[in-house]
Amino acid sequence: MKSTYKGIIITGPTAGGKTKLAVLVAHALGGEVISADSRQVYRGMDLGTGKDLAEYQFKGQTVPYHLIDIREPGYHYNVFEFNRDCKKLIRELSQKEVPILIAGGTGMYIQSILDNYRMIEVPVNEAIRQERANWSHQALQAYLISLKKQHNQSDLDTPQRTIRAIEIAEYYRDNPDLTPDPWNFKALIFALHFERSEQRRRITARLDERLQQGMIDEVKSLLEQGLKEEELLFYGLEYKYLTLYVLGKISFDEMRSQLNTAIHQFAKRQMTYLRKLEKDGHPIHWLRGEDDWNETIHRVLEKSKDFLSHD
Repeated sequence: MKSTYKGIIITGPTAGGKTKLAVLVAHALGGEVISADSRQVYRGMDLGTGKDLAEYQFKGQTVPYHLIDIREPGYHYNVFEFNRDCKKLIRELSQKEVPILIAGGTGMYIQSILDNYRMIEVPVNEAIRQERANWSHQALQAYLISLKKQHNQSDLDTPQRTIRAIEIAEYYRDNPDLTPDPWNFKALIFALHFERSEQRRRITARLDERLQQGMIDEVKSLLEQGLKEEELLFYGLEYKYLTLYVLGKISFDEMRSQLNTAIHQFAKRQMTYLRKLEKDGHPIHWLRGEDDWNETIHRVLEKSKDFLSHD
């Protein structure tokens, strides 16, 4: 089976317009969009994850999309599953000669495809879980950091995530001969971003808009469906602070202020990750959000057509 594939990646920090641009380019090329967002996989988590599904409707047509609404809330989708699912889609779409657009801001998901991360389905190790159950979260974090360099800070977020990351790290340490499947994905990468002050304004405006659209009710609905507090806290950002507000642990003003700050910090981390990705050998075409939108689309389309037409 062929192991070299090509695709267009459209990324950038949150609230930058990635989905809109990816849909326009996919429509023009006759392509399909694969979401590289770690939270948009969950059904019923729409406003909090910024799915913007209406943007996939363009000129009376629905641009096909993938890896959105594929798991129930409460499930812990991870980079291994994304890597497996995304590669499967890339192979299928390539076989049908459909242009591939990968759009999203989860840097590790994107890098796992670009660098062919060693993705082995690591089994649950009950012995490790029982042994570490009484460890403090701080001790778990310190031990994980001693095992491997942390590319994914979310592994440090909760004791459950940290223990699972330890399981995986120890499995790789104890099985050094494991190798990934043959894979070569050539990508043309675009990153859409705004100047910092404008980025901050867009993030805050988008947060207020989603609060008005019913993001609080979305979290209430998830809790009413039976999701536990810790399950929603696991998803971080919107779901963390909105859950604390709904349960009466913080005020509305505290929730909005803390969440707004957290999203700004998240956007900064996304930019840092992309800069490192570029430094590590993946050229990125940076697109200024302030530039003329039509010129930006034209530029992306021309480069994409040229890239896809050459071996």
